Amino acid sequence: CVATPATSKGRRCEFLARPSEVPKVRRAGHVNGTVQLCAYTDCCMGFFKLDGGQPRPDLLGCGMMNVQCPEPSCSASKHMDNYTKCVCSSDLCNANMTWMPQSEESQRSSSLGNLWRLGMAAIALGTLLLVAVLYLLGQGSFASVWQACLDGTPVAVKAFPAAHAQKFIHERKVFELPLMEHSSLVQYLGAGRELRGGERVLVLELAEHGSLKNFLSLHTSDWRSSLKLAQFLTQGLAFLHSDLYRNGVHKPPVAHCDLSSSNVLVRSDGSCALCDFGCSTVLRSCSEQPRWHKPQETAQSRAHVGTLRYMSPEILEGYVNLQSGRGLMQGDVYSLGLLLWELWRRCSDLYRGSPVPEHHLPYEAELGPNPSLNDLLLFVSEKRERPLLPKEWERFSQVFSDMKDTLEDCWDHDPEARLTAQCAADRITALSLNCLQ
Repeated sequence: CVATPATSKGRRCEFLARPSEVPKVRRAGHVNGTVQLCAYTDCCMGFFKLDGGQPRPDLLGCGMMNVQCPEPSCSASKHMDNYTKCVCSSDLCNANMTWMPQSEESQRSSSLGNLWRLGMAAIALGTLLLVAVLYLLGQGSFASVWQACLDGTPVAVKAFPAAHAQKFIHERKVFELPLMEHSSLVQYLGAGRELRGGERVLVLELAEHGSLKNFLSLHTSDWRSSLKLAQFLTQGLAFLHSDLYRNGVHKPPVAHCDLSSSNVLVRSDGSCALCDFGCSTVLRSCSEQPRWHKPQETAQSRAHVGTLRYMSPEILEGYVNLQSGRGLMQGDVYSLGLLLWELWRRCSDLYRGSPVPEHHLPYEAELGPNPSLNDLLLFVSEKRERPLLPKEWERFSQVFSDMKDTLEDCWDHDPEARLTAQCAADRITALSLNCLQ
């Protein structure tokens, strides 16, 4: 689902968009008057409103994803709420549509259960798209995640019941922050509402290997692959924490606040991406009040929405100033240290001649699969214990020293002594220059 450059010199498509949609649709390619030169696909797309039974163009241009478009001309036979669409594969093919309506009975049977109203970021805003839901990938406290198919392209659909609409609104606002696009963050494709059931949905790229937790439980990685995961992980958090200004647009810092191996996705190319921003806090700047700060929130209440075993000592103890962006980001870096330990522990090259241990979550060996708050307070805060580093790593003296320093500087008991996410990313980049000997 990650956009890739078009394979030809550039498909030319008819371009038409409302003023409010132009900035997002322009991402699909350069616009010159009424023509758009596609950057990511060889397909033109068109959305049409049926007026008196005749299609009237509502949105025209290039697509953002490499969908299948075998037909050279623009034609359609299905509609929903008087909207229809086409995808075609020749220059300016979307300028005119051939409308061949199905019977009402056929229309109902073919569309039942797979139509969602999606305001698609960078594809189409406020239009109807067909999403065929295939099967359930996971179920969380507030939402379920489904694998689906959008115009022939696999995607993930995160569906929130109406009772958790505020969770949907919160996460959508994070995704739709200015400049919130990075290869180390899961790609956001759009948001909307299911037509019949009223569920709110986020449409995201589909990561073929699922969560980092799932990936590590099934696979080991060599040194190079482990470092690639570590680089994407640290660079993603560094970007999330960044206070970014570009061309007069501002991306405020964001604290993830629930960083765990369940909230990192692994792609087929071995890269990974941060996801699940439902607990995230957006800050106007590092010195200002967080935009969505809740004064009554405590570490105890956060434990019900975050992941307990990844929480820093100060968050476990309830000593974090939740108005402090710095404090929340320091908590993220502690979690980052645990994640780096978790993925390196499954690096086969660090155990040459020895079996690679099975995947364990942080503190699972010491406290079991479901540690309580009191267990973690005693072990992590009072005793100041951290996950053990395998003895086998010590044979790689220089690399081990650098790894050990990075881990300890991420999960230091003193929040002020921890690395910033950017410094951690720089450490991993430097580590990638070393070879295991």
